[in-house]
Amino acid sequence: MIKRQSLPVSRIFLSALILLVPAPALAADNQLRLEIASHYERELADLFEHFHRNPELSNREFKTSKRLAREIRAFGYDVTEGVGGTGIVAVLENGDGPTVLIRADMDGLPIEEQSGLDYASVARQIDSDGVEKPVMHACGHDVHITALVATARALKRRSDEWSGTLVLVGQHAEERISGAREMLEDGLYERFPKPDYAIAFHVQAGMPAGLVAVAGGTVMSSSDSVDIMVPGIGTHGAYPHSGLDPVLIASQIVVTLQSVVSRTLSPLDPGVITVGSFHGGSKHNIIGNRVDLQLTVRADDHDTRATLLDSIDRVAHGVARSLGATDELLPQVTRSAVETTPPVINDIPLADHLRAVLSEGMGEARVFVPPRTGMGAEDFAYFVAPEHGVRGVYMGIGGSDPETAAQAAPHHSAYFKVLPEPSVTAGAEAMVISALSLFGDELPPAQ
Repeated sequence: MIKRQSLPVSRIFLSALILLVPAPALAADNQLRLEIASHYERELADLFEHFHRNPELSNREFKTSKRLAREIRAFGYDVTEGVGGTGIVAVLENGDGPTVLIRADMDGLPIEEQSGLDYASVARQIDSDGVEKPVMHACGHDVHITALVATARALKRRSDEWSGTLVLVGQHAEERISGAREMLEDGLYERFPKPDYAIAFHVQAGMPAGLVAVAGGTVMSSSDSVDIMVPGIGTHGAYPHSGLDPVLIASQIVVTLQSVVSRTLSPLDPGVITVGSFHGGSKHNIIGNRVDLQLTVRADDHDTRATLLDSIDRVAHGVARSLGATDELLPQVTRSAVETTPPVINDIPLADHLRAVLSEGMGEARVFVPPRTGMGAEDFAYFVAPEHGVRGVYMGIGGSDPETAAQAAPHHSAYFKVLPEPSVTAGAEAMVISALSLFGDELPPAQ
């Protein structure tokens, strides 16, 4: 799996932030907030627990997508299922005006839940590889789709306050960073109204519930999964000169790859090459015929991404040649066509605008610019890729008790959990306020 803690916030920063945010600021009343809170109490609490108890794996979200489609269809939206696989698209046309897309991802992870929650998942599912696995919402996507239902209802009820077209996307397979691309390849921007603006959020364990993080520029890195097959010539371990040792070659490749970031990139350009898997050999005294490496590569812009990926080929081949590999025995470098995504780059003027709008609508103390502390990835990037001309903002919503947020279990942990009510309601409130602004305000031009 790819992640990350989305839009991560450092624990030192969190500790200071918790002290700065007064409790009344997290509980300020307004009509929208009361309406969403009432909807949560009547219906959404049960819906959230249903989604949490019944997670499904990437590309296997069969029941989840049907339930999400049914909930949104009940509000009068035109809902299409099976887009790009198990994705859904809901459209509400409401006169002339811009088109706004709101996206929520819905897949779980192959993790056995140990959160201790009364409604913890005990689900198991056969994955696309044919293996049965435990399934858990260990990244909060149950929050996202529950908030999407709340958002759908609130914007439908406020249809006299905006004019344009609303597109809601329930996206599959975010954990494999492939669902957004698959929906676009299935005609998302041709079969349905193409958005002028796209917004989304990710709930944040480790960030106090009720807070909203909005930053401009790069907020999530690119991610590429790369496989390297290092061939060799097997021989007896006591006679290494008789063969070509792929373990030695692969080991040197791993070490040399670490120099790519430090000696190829500018010190001001972040990048990561991590070798997450190294498999080769079968016994102490046998030099085998191959070693397999699995890498993840991260960057914050398109040029850096290309440099890193090109450098992997150069290093792998160069190291192998230096240790005696012939052309026929050079490593084979393969980039995954599935687990790959460009960076998420928020439109800076639009992010600044929405931060101001959310500060006014939700309370200035609840909205902030988060620091970046890692290089997580997220395939929302495809919806706002430069070639589409869609301006977008991806934001974070706090999900933890302010008193214990700094000790919260991380995303993709068996112990992961968030406070559902403040997470869902704040997420929905932020999406509704943002959408109303995108439909109605005079917006700053793109840079």
